[in-house]
Amino acid sequence: MSKSQSTAGTVNVDGISYDWHLQREPHLSDDEGWKGMTIAVLQQDTKREAWLEFPAPKRLLKGLPRGRLQLDDATIARCVRSALSAGWDPMSRGKPVVFVVDAEGN
Repeated sequence: MSKSQSTAGTVNVDGISYDWHLQREPHLSDDEGWKGMTIAVLQQDTKREAWLEFPAPKRLLKGLPRGRLQLDDATIARCVRSALSAGWDPMSRGKPVVFVVDAEGN
């Protein structure tokens, strides 16, 4: 069996459901070099997204083939908790709030 990589889903954190999807794959930026992947998280029935930027995978920095981190529910849940503790208010309105997380989502 081949393992498919999930690019969207729903995770439950502390009794609240959050929808997430892959916003951007790791890519090479002309100005900033390699940028990691970004996922968008939105609490269900709210307006304001959080964009969570992961660091560029080390294999890209070494010139190895592209790839991205494996996303699982535990990593997404850590991302949501990190964004909430950093001040993300899903109930507010406005542009998405961007947070930088480490490879584990903290």
